[in-house]
Amino acid sequence: MENLLNGIEEITLMGPGPSCVNKAVLDAMAKSTLGHLDPKFINIMDAIKEQMKTLLHTNNKLTIPVSGTGSAGMETCFVNLIEKDDPVLILINGVFGMRMQDVATRLGADVDTIEFEWGTPVVVDEVKAKLSEKKYKIVAVVHAETSTGVKNPVPEIGALVKDTDALYLVDAVTSLGGIPIRLDDWNIDVFYSGTQKCLSCPPGLAPISFSEKAVEAIKKRKTKVPNWYLDLTMIINYWEGATRAYHHTAPINMLYALYQALYLILEEGEENVHKRHMNNHLRLVNGLDKIGIKMLVDSQYRLPMLNSVYIPQGADDAGVRSALLKDHKIEIGAGLGPLAGKIWRIGLMGHTARSENVDKLLTALKSLI
Repeated sequence: MENLLNGIEEITLMGPGPSCVNKAVLDAMAKSTLGHLDPKFINIMDAIKEQMKTLLHTNNKLTIPVSGTGSAGMETCFVNLIEKDDPVLILINGVFGMRMQDVATRLGADVDTIEFEWGTPVVVDEVKAKLSEKKYKIVAVVHAETSTGVKNPVPEIGALVKDTDALYLVDAVTSLGGIPIRLDDWNIDVFYSGTQKCLSCPPGLAPISFSEKAVEAIKKRKTKVPNWYLDLTMIINYWEGATRAYHHTAPINMLYALYQALYLILEEGEENVHKRHMNNHLRLVNGLDKIGIKMLVDSQYRLPMLNSVYIPQGADDAGVRSALLKDHKIEIGAGLGPLAGKIWRIGLMGHTARSENVDKLLTALKSLI
């Protein structure tokens, strides 16, 4: 019988995720599996919580990784907080804002949106005007919109929400580990991310964090959380306290990987990691400009870790991406929604954000366009 794993080659992952994984993280996954209630594993769980709190600059007690990808993190945040007809405001300028809208609507929320042109950021003054018209339980925004490469003004929006009773919910799936995030300083009440982007850990876990205000909102629910697997009122009993209550079997080896990935970031130094992402972003932008490839997003709103570029006139979108993968072992991403066929998305996330990867991609693109 053929073993398909033997045919897997190393690919330089330069799309919208997953990113390249450091060998130390892969080695961590190969450690012997412990039981999910083993005291040594409980120690690792506690260490992960402290690592996450350090990287997120928060004192939130409920700061844990959820078993599932970043989408599970999104579901966790909304399903624990929304009850039928709760007023929710979602700020949309790409695919993942739209996904928030979908999830909130499925839960029966009274959803309002403000939509902005894809490739441009949320306009703070429009949010301010909307907040003056109506009281909301949740105001939600994507920090790093992966479908466009736009960084939204999360701190400025947080300052507005702070003066209301609303909970401020932020998607940081692509931003965590690549650019600064300060939950407490930015008044973020509810946060979720994923492991496979700038943390450079394989997909499978979703870091989340809830403020005390958000935890109180869960406690005040009139109805039971409608999702058993993601019900934080039960999961919290496994992640906190002297006696851990079994909820579901944790993905042990994935948590080893997250511990090691966070360890590497903190060892390198958060500021150094952010600087590395920015330096390689600038190296990429400069190199692309020399071969006639232009950026979608204005410089002041660009993400360093997700670069959306216009496909050059005459270039075959799928053909170039296919040739990069087949002949150069490089993966980049296609455009989504209204940007499909118009842009490529180039990821410089985590372990991928290295000069040799930038140069490898630039050399390959020169030969293909």
